[in-house]
Amino acid sequence: MSRIRSIIAAAAASAAVLLTGSPAVALERLVLRLPVLDVDFTINLGEGRSVAEVIQSSPDLADLESASDGRLLALLQKIFLTPLPIELRGLLEGSTGQPLLEQALKAAAYIVNLEGVPTDTSGSMLTKALIRAYDNGQDNLLGFLHQLPGEEASIDLSKLGEAVNRLMANQKDGLELVKVGSAAQVSSEVFESLRVETTSREIIRVSVQHRQEPLGVLVVKPQGAGNQRLVVISHGLWDDPESFEGWAEVLAANGYVVLLPDHPGSNFNQQRAMLAGDQPPPGPEELRLRPLDVSALLTAVEKGRVLADRDLNTKDVAVVGHSWGGTTTLQLAGGSPTDQKLKARCSDLKNPERNISWVLQCSWLSGINKAGVADARVKTVVAVSPPLRLLFDPDKSLDRADPTRSSRPKILLISGTRDWIVPSGPEAVFPMRDTQAARLGHRLVLVDSGTHFNLRSFRGQALQAVIGPLLLAWINQQLQVTSSPTFEEGRWGHPDRRLVDVSGQF
Repeated sequence: MSRIRSIIAAAAASAAVLLTGSPAVALERLVLRLPVLDVDFTINLGEGRSVAEVIQSSPDLADLESASDGRLLALLQKIFLTPLPIELRGLLEGSTGQPLLEQALKAAAYIVNLEGVPTDTSGSMLTKALIRAYDNGQDNLLGFLHQLPGEEASIDLSKLGEAVNRLMANQKDGLELVKVGSAAQVSSEVFESLRVETTSREIIRVSVQHRQEPLGVLVVKPQGAGNQRLVVISHGLWDDPESFEGWAEVLAANGYVVLLPDHPGSNFNQQRAMLAGDQPPPGPEELRLRPLDVSALLTAVEKGRVLADRDLNTKDVAVVGHSWGGTTTLQLAGGSPTDQKLKARCSDLKNPERNISWVLQCSWLSGINKAGVADARVKTVVAVSPPLRLLFDPDKSLDRADPTRSSRPKILLISGTRDWIVPSGPEAVFPMRDTQAARLGHRLVLVDSGTHFNLRSFRGQALQAVIGPLLLAWINQQLQVTSSPTFEEGRWGHPDRRLVDVSGQF
């Protein structure tokens, strides 16, 4: 879920609602509930059309305004009168009724309650209220609140605190494992190989049967013959191949040809079109289409339609993915998604493992039964920060359906200890621990202070690629490339971060 700076989540949290129908009366009160202090802080909206009028009609605000020597008015004017992003209208108009928006609003419903109207998570009333605010020339938060139905909107700040505490708890296991584990050593040879320009790049277009438009593919390859081995890197939600070109440069400098497909249904361009109201959010069908993108690309190489001038091994391929791209790699490795945990947990807003990535995972429910799309050409995968906890059978989260298969792909999970979007506990540590995946040869490496975004590496940043040596070492070993480093050697660390293989601690 890269670049999940999604206005969907922002709209859900700030707009504060789950709504339906046309408003018979405008919203009268906005209440901030502070149960820990046993205090309710009430803002009377009424007919107040200015922030000053709202303060005058709200005793709580009037007292604060007096105590602050008038500074509260300036603060609230910034909050209530700052224009809403123009993209918000197009986003909501194009997203109403879509699973991703519905899941975001369900999450917001845990903190926000709107009294006097039926609950609706489609976003239709949210959209209508925003349109009315724009049409009335009140394209700000105060104008928007005046267009909401119901008598009272309440925001329970204690529940917001619970959500934050839950996210912190979901990082606890990863932090403790890294603390007691030994960091990988740094290989000076790897970094020396990256100081010389030994790679080239080009962008090609590849036609595929399952999409109307060709795939854009960034190709990074060694300038010489290389080792005839192929790696595919799959980007995350609303991201693009260039965000991972540094990873590709590390691999290409060491002999690999690397293909980075641009998944058109969930890339950066799709995000821009969504924000403009021209496209809806990515739908559940993308869960199947993304691994099909990778398989179609492998077939194009196999048939000589791509890179025909290189004698590449397409029978034993490595696939690397970040965020949703990491989920894609697990599907290709044989992970068959099921609806078991999605049905059981998506409606449980108090589940202790719940995290931000569940908004995306739960939006995939209607497409989950068609998402088993393994590819036998995939020999090994690296999944970096993948949302996975709700998708796979509890006993086979990190394994093929046939555990006796000798060619079972080995999986390397990588997770950052400070990832708030896909936290290491429920999305990496728990699946590895619950399935005893380490005994099957799978591994989990945690990156100290790694976040959801700082493990990426852009063009020209191969030396700064925190997990670049790790990717190289793992793929060297799994594809049996006789080069150093290998994963077992342990010299795949980085001077800027502690990387710890915690698999032996389970």
